[in-house]
Amino acid sequence: MSYPPPQGGYPGYGGHSPQPGYQQPPPGQYPPQAYPPQQAYGAPPPQGPPQGPPQGYGQPQAYPPQGQYGQPPQPHGYPPQPPPQGYPQQHQQPYGAPSHSPYPQQQQPYGAPPPQGQFPPQGQYPPQQHGQYPPQPGHYPPQQHQQPPYGGPSAPYGAPPPQPYGAPPTMPTPPSPGYDPNQVAHVDMSGAADALRKAMKGFGTDESTLIRVLAHMTPQEIPALKQTYNQRHHRSLESDVENECSGYFEFALLAILRGPLQQDVWCINNALKGAGTKEALLDDILVGRSNADIRAIKTAYQQKYRRSLEADVKADLSAKTERMYLMILAASRQEESAPVLPQAVDADVMELHRATEAKTGTEQLTVCSILTNRSDGQIRAIAQAYEHKYRRALESVIRSEFAGHMEDALVRMVRTGADKAMRDAISLDECMKGPGTKDERLTQRVTAVHWDRQHAAQVKGAYKHRFGKDLISRIKGETSGDYERILVAMLE
Repeated sequence: MSYPPPQGGYPGYGGHSPQPGYQQPPPGQYPPQAYPPQQAYGAPPPQGPPQGPPQGYGQPQAYPPQGQYGQPPQPHGYPPQPPPQGYPQQHQQPYGAPSHSPYPQQQQPYGAPPPQGQFPPQGQYPPQQHGQYPPQPGHYPPQQHQQPPYGGPSAPYGAPPPQPYGAPPTMPTPPSPGYDPNQVAHVDMSGAADALRKAMKGFGTDESTLIRVLAHMTPQEIPALKQTYNQRHHRSLESDVENECSGYFEFALLAILRGPLQQDVWCINNALKGAGTKEALLDDILVGRSNADIRAIKTAYQQKYRRSLEADVKADLSAKTERMYLMILAASRQEESAPVLPQAVDADVMELHRATEAKTGTEQLTVCSILTNRSDGQIRAIAQAYEHKYRRALESVIRSEFAGHMEDALVRMVRTGADKAMRDAISLDECMKGPGTKDERLTQRVTAVHWDRQHAAQVKGAYKHRFGKDLISRIKGETSGDYERILVAMLE
């Protein structure tokens, strides 16, 4: 997928480097801010900063729906997101409409049917990070929250509130492709297996064939390929690649052959083992993931290493950083199908301000609790409402109030809610900027992006808008040989 070149500058996240939106506005029209309103190519830009109090949550938001680089905007704000495939459409009254009951209408908690015209879920991306498959029958049933008994302990601030009696259940976000063992490709992989064996048999290796066969394998095809290779040739495909290849080319091929779930497990173990912890690698794998993906990662980690992931995190980290990662591993986020309620957004905005800018010292765990328990759509609405209310980007607040690994993780949460494609474009550029290339991290991030072809196309478009360069051309300038060719092939 190609995107027109940018025509002007864009403001950056948190007031740093320029950041574009999905559509290209005329140059020089936007004032600096964290997440700018999005306009179509050639559409008139907003006339000045917002004035006065918000005019209602049904109006166009400052953050765009994801997955719309180069597409025209909707004429009246964001359209309601269609429910994920396989889920029934829910019908409800618009916000503020009179209730059919003679009793006064109560404020709706998280999990109640979404009011029409409020903050919608993000645009055309599927709710989960790496793609979307309908839930398999008998797997991932809707989660039911029970109301605590009268007089019992209440949940801490930031925890998902229970659903009221009779409220429709929130549909869980299904696992990403490759994270559900029931998602199996029923295809004949004998041709691919034979081609790979021929490429590595005898003297020398046909690297071009390895790249051609493996670069575009889907997560569901990888297990079938490895099984077929073993059955037909009585050999391990991964072991043959290790023996025949080397360097970062080998590293990239093995990352593909592990598949997305086992690659995540391998990376987490790599981040935790030995002296020190690679928190940036933990962030890449764990931050912003769906509850279903987190559960799949924990299960696979336990099966592979015979240890609990939570126990290993506790042993390797400490203090508030440990608490933050344990909140993430609790897999207690609001699902992407949960509504974004204005009252709840306002409450979170005020609590975030109270815990940061409104006082001396920062209540770090309060901020962590809110951001680790909200869905991407809710975080996006919170960030937009925070900037509208306090005239400061939430990412800038986090950068001024936090430091180190916790700062990086929280910023990634905000960027995930705002724009996953732009988040990944910035992460890829961070691997290549400055002296030297962070090859291992670049390979890991390219591999993670390539599993979802639609998302990979959006990342390339976001990179072009943000940095004014073609991502593939930039990678070619930073790498060489077969290593360069496998990275480029994954993104083409």
